[in-house]
Amino acid sequence: MDYTSQDYPGDYDDKGASIAGQRSLALAQKLTGVLSVSYADSEIRDALRLLDLKNVQNTPDLRRSIRFDLQKDVIKCNASIVHDFGQVAEQLKRVGSTISSLNACCKDMRRQVAAARQENASVLDEASALLKQKEDLEKKKQLLIAFNKHFVLPEEELMILTSTNEAINSNFFAVLDRTKQIHADCQILLGSENQLLGLELMEQSSRQLNSGYQKLYRWIQKEFKTLDLENPQINAIIRRSLRTLAERPALFGDCLDSFSEARQHVLTDGFYIALTGSSGDDDPTMKPIEFHAHDTLRYTGDILAWAHSATVSERESLESLFISEGDEMAKGIRAGRQSEPWSAMDGESFDGRQALDGLVNRNMAGVARALRQRVEQAIQGQGDAVTIYKIANLIGFYRVTLTKLLGPNSSVMEALSALEGIAIRQFETLQSNQTATVQAEFTRAPPDLSVPDVLDETLTQAKALMKSYESSLTPADSREHDFKPILLQTLRPVLDTCDSLAKDLDTPATDIFLLNCYTSARFTLQSFDFTQSFVEQIDNVIGSSTSNLVDYQHAFFLHVSGLHSLLTALTPLTDSETDLIQVHDLAPFQPAALTEASQTLDEFLPSALIDALENLKQLRNTKLAGDITSEAADRFCEHFEFVETRLAAADEVLAANDKRGELSGDDDDDDEDQEEDENKRRRSRAKVQDDEKRDWVPLRSYYPRTSGEIRVLLS
Repeated sequence: MDYTSQDYPGDYDDKGASIAGQRSLALAQKLTGVLSVSYADSEIRDALRLLDLKNVQNTPDLRRSIRFDLQKDVIKCNASIVHDFGQVAEQLKRVGSTISSLNACCKDMRRQVAAARQENASVLDEASALLKQKEDLEKKKQLLIAFNKHFVLPEEELMILTSTNEAINSNFFAVLDRTKQIHADCQILLGSENQLLGLELMEQSSRQLNSGYQKLYRWIQKEFKTLDLENPQINAIIRRSLRTLAERPALFGDCLDSFSEARQHVLTDGFYIALTGSSGDDDPTMKPIEFHAHDTLRYTGDILAWAHSATVSERESLESLFISEGDEMAKGIRAGRQSEPWSAMDGESFDGRQALDGLVNRNMAGVARALRQRVEQAIQGQGDAVTIYKIANLIGFYRVTLTKLLGPNSSVMEALSALEGIAIRQFETLQSNQTATVQAEFTRAPPDLSVPDVLDETLTQAKALMKSYESSLTPADSREHDFKPILLQTLRPVLDTCDSLAKDLDTPATDIFLLNCYTSARFTLQSFDFTQSFVEQIDNVIGSSTSNLVDYQHAFFLHVSGLHSLLTALTPLTDSETDLIQVHDLAPFQPAALTEASQTLDEFLPSALIDALENLKQLRNTKLAGDITSEAADRFCEHFEFVETRLAAADEVLAANDKRGELSGDDDDDDEDQEEDENKRRRSRAKVQDDEKRDWVPLRSYYPRTSGEIRVLLS
């Protein structure tokens, strides 16, 4: 049985559905393909751009014919390209034929060139050799030009260097420096194979340098004759000329010699003009020293002040002239000594400052001689020792001051040292004469023991000398040592005379007179620090005389007060009981004598200090007199206290013995049966003696004054 159509009526529907499903699947695949295309692809973009350029409208007809239209366009484009390539092929054919003809032409040219080269080879070789020879000649020419420019002076520069008609200026020094450089560079040529050229050039440059230095030497000599050192604006050309000429020590030394000689005359004339004013110019401001300096000290001071001023001015001027530009002058001197080693000693080095000091010393030599002559005359004509000493100190002051400028070995220093020695010797001579006169006239002390007039005058003179010495420039560590001889010459002889006169006086006049003299001398000397050792010697004498007066016043207190006899009696005794018991038996301590001593003491005490000071009334230093009396009174009080203590101790010992005697008597009654007969008799005798002493009176009752009262009354 066939069940196909009958049993399954839905089969035709299933087939239709299958066909529809296949169609929708194809459409989906196309859509998927379209959507999967990347619009970032350049071909897609180009296609879309072309469509956009064609202004395609989205119509059904256009959609059906677009493919054919595009293919048609592609065919047209391909035909156009083929046509263009045909034209290119034609052009390439023509280019190929042209290249072939050019190759043939070049081949022919190469053949012709090769033939020409073979024919002209010798000419080319000769031309190359000539060109190389020309190049060598050009190099030699440039080398010769450079050599002549460096080693040979042109005519105009040679005239500047050697001709006296050409002035000395910066051009001259430039040419001279170049000539020196040429001379130095010639040494390089001496190391080459051709030494003859170097020798010739060195000889030529040496002649040119000598001519230049000679020209400079003559020009400086001429300028020195009219050079004004007082002008603060000294020509810089002169300074440079001197610095350059220093490279020739012989010429430089000759210039300095003539310069020093001229300066000596100028400065010496200036010194005499300052003295006399005879300059030929009626200058109202000029005050000649000899007319206005009336005393010797001022005259000497004005001369020394002028010399100091002239020395300082001369040094400053020469310093600005020779060493104002640092060490250039020294460099020139060293260079000259290297070029002329025979002009300097072996190992000698140049010192610019020392050379300057030497030049100033040479310039001031004439002034030094004239100064020494005039000041020496002034010293010899002066008769006052104080003035002479002031002149010596003044000379010493300028000597120390100028030593810093000129050094210790200059002619000015020698003159000042000699003048200072002359002044000191003149002072010593005058002082010796004065001392001899004083010792001859001063034969006894004044009646009132006052300071002698001679000593007063000597102290006044010594004070003037010390004030003058105090202003000097003597170093502090040697001031006392240097001034001590002056005191020994002036003050010591007068004090020694006072010592000898004091020996003829009585006590205490001797010590009073010495104290008056020495305290006055100490008062004069103590304010100067360079007299301390001498003051110490005076203090020793003052101390000794003071001690003597204290002893004298103390002895006065002891004798006038009546204490001397008591003290003399007690001094040998000790503090032992045996010695103290003996005090009552001594004559000065008997009731009558002790009562008299007490009355004497009472009469002495009210006017004791006045009476003691009366002994020292001739002592001019009242304070010292009071101190001496006070010290003597203190010693008197100590001795009185000693006597008071001994008397009290003696009374205590006797009182104690009296008490022991009573107790000893009672014990003898109780033990009478136990003692021997001989002992009884000894005790009996002792008892009798004790009974005799039981009626004693204490010594202090006869001599009641206490040390406290004495100190109050003598204070």
